[in-house]
Amino acid sequence: MASALVDQAAKMKIGDSTSAKSETEKPKAPGRDTRPQTEDVTATKGLEFEDFVLKRDLLKGIHAAGFEKPSPIQEETIPVALTGRDILARAKNGTGKTAAFIIPTLEKIEPEKQKTQALIIVPTRELALQTSQVCKTLGQHLGINVMVTTGGTGLKDDIIRLHETVHIIVGTPGRIADLARKEVVKLDECTTFVMDEADKLLSPEFTPTIEQLLGFHPKERQVMLFSATFPIIVKSFKDKHMTNPYEINLMDELTLRGITQYYCFVEEKQKVHCLNTLFSKLQINQSIIFCNSTNRVELLAKKITELGYSCFYSHAKMLQHNRNRVFHDFRNGVCRNLVCSDLLTRGIDIQAVNVVINFDFPKNAETYLHRIGRSGRFGHLGVAINLINWDDRFNLYKIEQELGTEIAAIPQSIDKKLYAYDSPENIPRPASNLGSERQASGQGQQGGPNQRPNRGLSNSNGSYSGQGRNQANGRGPQQTNGTNYQNNSRYPGQSNGGQRGSSRGYPQQSRQTSSTPQ
Repeated sequence: MASALVDQAAKMKIGDSTSAKSETEKPKAPGRDTRPQTEDVTATKGLEFEDFVLKRDLLKGIHAAGFEKPSPIQEETIPVALTGRDILARAKNGTGKTAAFIIPTLEKIEPEKQKTQALIIVPTRELALQTSQVCKTLGQHLGINVMVTTGGTGLKDDIIRLHETVHIIVGTPGRIADLARKEVVKLDECTTFVMDEADKLLSPEFTPTIEQLLGFHPKERQVMLFSATFPIIVKSFKDKHMTNPYEINLMDELTLRGITQYYCFVEEKQKVHCLNTLFSKLQINQSIIFCNSTNRVELLAKKITELGYSCFYSHAKMLQHNRNRVFHDFRNGVCRNLVCSDLLTRGIDIQAVNVVINFDFPKNAETYLHRIGRSGRFGHLGVAINLINWDDRFNLYKIEQELGTEIAAIPQSIDKKLYAYDSPENIPRPASNLGSERQASGQGQQGGPNQRPNRGLSNSNGSYSGQGRNQANGRGPQQTNGTNYQNNSRYPGQSNGGQRGSSRGYPQQSRQTSSTPQ
């Protein structure tokens, strides 16, 4: 269903009768997001979007999207991008990088020119859908066609859509390269080439395709690279494909200031019990729980359901339309919890997520940085909790050293002021969620402990909703008999802090299922 909606939206021409309204009409801004913000996005030069001398119709789209003032990365990027100069920009996750390249890209598009004029490349399908939606929202009054194309969807549909004029293409590199090789899409007049999450796109698996795509572009083109991290390989790409790029580096520190980080030492077989305790004690608006493998994603989602909490799951082996549906519904607040692999670590912007839990601790600092960046978006607050076993202790130390940050031991209780808000109704939701009748009871309310759903069925499309054993007799969140999740010993010989016995709803696994969360 979600993929059909995306295809339908991609066919639609942005702009309607509203573009014919009086030019003197003042753009209407939506209600303000009154949550406090950190210096990651507030330390600006004091510029306004009007200072960039943008088209009035583009300004209307910017204000309609709720943008009030440009963030630091937008202040640095937009004026330079409008001159046509190549850009190499490095900024933290969740500080407005997407709008930093979309706004100048939209400004330079000539709607009357029936050619593809801009190409935006992203590494994942979910990020492609999100980025294309931002393009459509900001450019809704410009009369510009935006198309999203990714692998896992029918090539025939893309070919049909490309019979009409498409000004901006957003997609994954493999699918776009396939269309270019078949000469379905013409890139000979495409003068803007943008790579978001460029560090991932310049990895060995993508680099040959990226270079092939650049070969379809004219020599006179603008190349813009955006990422939170840049590996060594970026230098060789810059020397080969970019002309005197303007370098922007806003990474005085790697981690977002609004994210509080904790670790908890726990035995592997007690992780689910610890997770259940976190669910009962934290004030979760929405949470993302990360696992290191696709098998553990589905198994953990099922265990969470057995505890009585509804959750979705998503990983790379799922069918694309199911992944689209999960992403769409979770973003719209249908469910509080999402279990996933590293599929959703890149660029996914869900403002309501205030808790990230690393059920499996990542192997490297780059993955860790992108995972915890799913909370605390755009200068807001969030908390990241890492479940650490004995084998993870060296990775914990290494990541702390590489990121220049300290991950503290989890306390007896976490101050809600570090990650929760007194007025959760101010947290922005996608427009499609307004008045939605699909929200489960209690799931649209962002206050109090994690809500438990009514009885449901487990599905193969990435969603689990069910009723735990404690819910059947009317009891609230599963209690932990006065235990807590604290373990202040950085390198303990054994786990303590309420990790006695086996986890409820979590039987001992056999050797044949060693990959199961235990």
